[in-house]
Amino acid sequence: MEAMPSAEEWKAKDPALDLPHRRKMQILFAVLLGMFLSALDQTIVGTALPRITGDLHGSNELYTWVVTIYLLTSTITGVFYGKLSDIYGRRPMLLIGITIFLIGSFLSGLSWSMESLIFFRGVQGVGAGAIFPISLAVIGDLFSPRERGKYQGLFGAVFGVSAILGPLLGGFLTENLSWHWIFYVNIPIGLVALAIIYRFLPTVHGERFTRNLDYLGAAVFAAAVSLLLIGLTNNQTQDWGDPWVGGAIALSLVLGAIFLLVESRAAEPIVPLELFRNRGYAVTILTAFLTAMGFFGAIVYLPLWFQTVKEVSPTDSGLQTLALLAGLIVGSIASGLMVSRTGKYKWLIAGALVCMTLGLFLMTGLTATTPLPMLWAWMFLTGLGIGPAFSVLTIVVQSVVPFERLGVATSNLTFFRQIGGSVGLAIVGTLFANGFASQLPAQLAASGVPPDAVTALTGSGSADQFTQVGVSVRSALGAGLPAELQPFLQQILDGIFEAFSVAIANTFWLGVVMGLVALAAVVVALPEVTLRGMGAKPPDGTPAEPIMAFAE
Repeated sequence: MEAMPSAEEWKAKDPALDLPHRRKMQILFAVLLGMFLSALDQTIVGTALPRITGDLHGSNELYTWVVTIYLLTSTITGVFYGKLSDIYGRRPMLLIGITIFLIGSFLSGLSWSMESLIFFRGVQGVGAGAIFPISLAVIGDLFSPRERGKYQGLFGAVFGVSAILGPLLGGFLTENLSWHWIFYVNIPIGLVALAIIYRFLPTVHGERFTRNLDYLGAAVFAAAVSLLLIGLTNNQTQDWGDPWVGGAIALSLVLGAIFLLVESRAAEPIVPLELFRNRGYAVTILTAFLTAMGFFGAIVYLPLWFQTVKEVSPTDSGLQTLALLAGLIVGSIASGLMVSRTGKYKWLIAGALVCMTLGLFLMTGLTATTPLPMLWAWMFLTGLGIGPAFSVLTIVVQSVVPFERLGVATSNLTFFRQIGGSVGLAIVGTLFANGFASQLPAQLAASGVPPDAVTALTGSGSADQFTQVGVSVRSALGAGLPAELQPFLQQILDGIFEAFSVAIANTFWLGVVMGLVALAAVVVALPEVTLRGMGAKPPDGTPAEPIMAFAE
């Protein structure tokens, strides 16, 4: 075996290894700021969209694309940025990404129509695609495998904080300034991150790569992912049999198979398929995909339950999910510290999946009368299990791949997590619609509505339409109607909201199933690894034992 290089040789190869601790903390602060902005823009727009649509005279057909285009462009470009950062270095790619993101933010604030806003949000997403995966890769550059646990946990905390602040900040800025400021607020924060990264982050990359980019693979990949996300987005308003839903998804799968063929023959593939021959890497990617599928439904439908059943504002509904996000933050930070202290993670991940699955199982019992303290406890338990999915799984991926593949490996993890969330949202949307349709007659009858009225009420209509009926009935009950009408209207109200609650509860079964599958994969197939602390990384072509050791 080739002799290990000296400290001086490693410093020349990877300058980030020998940085002073203070400089590492400055870089960490900057990339956390960038991560915060990227995550914030996934949620800050939601509460402002009705105002934006009204001001820009937009149509309902364009409404969801303000959010979808950001997800689409950031998901597609993330994998490319990860690969390019391995070739050209983290620093230039991260600087380029943040700059594009800030330009997109400024232009989004200047939007004069829905079409222009959607285009500029796409530009934002092109920049955001660099921020998440490269920020995670920078932690892999700066710290040893065991040290990463202390810092990767912060990224989960940032995600949780941004998810809380996004709707609140979006509502506050829209109501007190204007919706334009939900985009302008990114600029001063982003400029601070840009300045620190430009000054302090060295250029780190794998030198053995050629710079012959796989343009054919990139084109096929972009087309496949675009069609997949378009199909999943359209599923929110159209049936699976629609050509722009089922047809788009089917074509994306065909292009996905072509992409695998192209990558298997490419000299320098965008997604190195040999990474998936590593059992630890493959199981970790699968676990991230499955947990995202199971978790993102809870993120979307719990606020909707609070707004509809408990009659709180969109802003307050974000506060009501604080228990879920508090659990996520605690789980993320605590699991990172435990990995840093023990150097092991397999059974920590397994325990986290048990917490997540149990929490989601408890939420399948949600009803319109579930006490809020009980629901908060269920949510906290779920978040406690999800936390390690944002920290420990990243540590695993970065520890089982060669250093020169760290960027593309991390971006793959981010990609599969985002795709898992998108697939999960499409599935739970269908589960909710079908569940509401099947539950409504039974719940109306159970609340005392006469059979003839049940038949008349459930003849046609979507869940959204019936929800509006429930809101109207609730308003009517408070408008001083004759006493003889109030019991009948209350029965309708109770039946609609109970059906709504049970339909949402049924969506959590997807998370339970995904959690159990992920748990089985981790217990059966994930190798137990002891991470080591500071030490030289292996040179090109040598095994990964210098940074990790398989436990007996």
